[in-house]
Amino acid sequence: MTADAASIPAGIALDKDARQQRRARIWATTLTLPLVAFIGVTFLAPLGSMLTRSVHDPLVADTVPATIEALRTWDGSTVPSPDAFAALAQELKAARQERTIGQLATRVNRVAGGMRSIITRTGRKLARVEPPAAAPGGSLEGAPDQADFWKNALLEAEDAWAEPTSWLAVQRAGERYTGRHYLHALDLDRDSAGDIVRREPMQRIYVALLVRTLLVSVGITGLCLLLGYPLAYFIAHAPPNRANLLLLLVLVPFWTSLLVRTTSWIVLLQSQGVLNDIMVALGILADENRLAMIYNMTGTFVAMTHVLLPFMVLPVYSVMRSIPASHMSAAASLGASFPRAFWRVYWPQTLPGVGAGALLVFILSIGYYITPALVGGRTGQLISNMIAYHMQSSLNWPLAAALGGILLACVAVLYLLYDRLVGVERMKLG
Repeated sequence: MTADAASIPAGIALDKDARQQRRARIWATTLTLPLVAFIGVTFLAPLGSMLTRSVHDPLVADTVPATIEALRTWDGSTVPSPDAFAALAQELKAARQERTIGQLATRVNRVAGGMRSIITRTGRKLARVEPPAAAPGGSLEGAPDQADFWKNALLEAEDAWAEPTSWLAVQRAGERYTGRHYLHALDLDRDSAGDIVRREPMQRIYVALLVRTLLVSVGITGLCLLLGYPLAYFIAHAPPNRANLLLLLVLVPFWTSLLVRTTSWIVLLQSQGVLNDIMVALGILADENRLAMIYNMTGTFVAMTHVLLPFMVLPVYSVMRSIPASHMSAAASLGASFPRAFWRVYWPQTLPGVGAGALLVFILSIGYYITPALVGGRTGQLISNMIAYHMQSSLNWPLAAALGGILLACVAVLYLLYDRLVGVERMKLG
């Protein structure tokens, strides 16, 4: 009895501790809910919308649903049935009245060039066409005379509807869920048989831009590491007052307006700019041989390296500060030269900072578009500039979303590769 009585308070105490721990976990989870909601609204929701838009484009299917249904069993080798002609003619006529034919024509034109003018001309001519009255007690829908009438009206409005390729463009544009935007983003397309083929050489622009973007991002990451590592080493081993001044100079790009920063580089790098004037004055260059350092890839490299260098310096510097100076002294006392001690002792300890800085710089540079747009010219443009063009000018949002999805996939592959080779748990940002 005594032992049982003594065990009751202990059990109650354990149960009370468990309840307190459960309440603490619930409270901690509750405190994170605002952050989770913020991330969901500002990051996950736009990302999901972008990926959905890259494969979902229902405008054509919603505008001409009867035509898409009539083409569902069409083999694509000859012109479709008169019912398809009648459905398209009536829906184009209705779309013009509802002022949606422009959007329809734009969507179909993205599948086959020239279809915008064909559809708009057809809708304009069909607006003046009136169907014959139905026979008493008869049905207008499906009547052979009505189908033939609309077929003739459609062919009289535009000869292109006698070609299967025009109908094939409408059929493909009418797919609600499609991967054609990703095919176009990779300079691919489908032929009349449905096989995936490469686009015409004059239309292959996105793969070259993507490769250029990846190479430029790798180059800028390497340049930032080449410049930032010695600078971080110098700051980490400088006296406190000098280190604070150097850190202040490193952070200056963060505090400089984008317009001021870009204008400054244009003044420095242009053909009649400061650097060319100095080299001409010193006799390094002849006046007629001034260097073109702006509105090309050189301007892109210089301006982007200037902006992204702090993202390399700060993580590397934070790791270097935590490395005891006695490690290099111990290596020297054991007979190692400075290069050997640096490579075998110091460099491996800075890899977490180097990895973090390289990942930050690469991810930021792969999506940069403002600076290349201002100082890159024609040869310094990146894939992000094309995404911005489709978002703001051509309004081809599905293609822009597909290009963004490919960039996201490239970053994800890089992240997985970094995790496999280095380990994300070793990454240090501060």
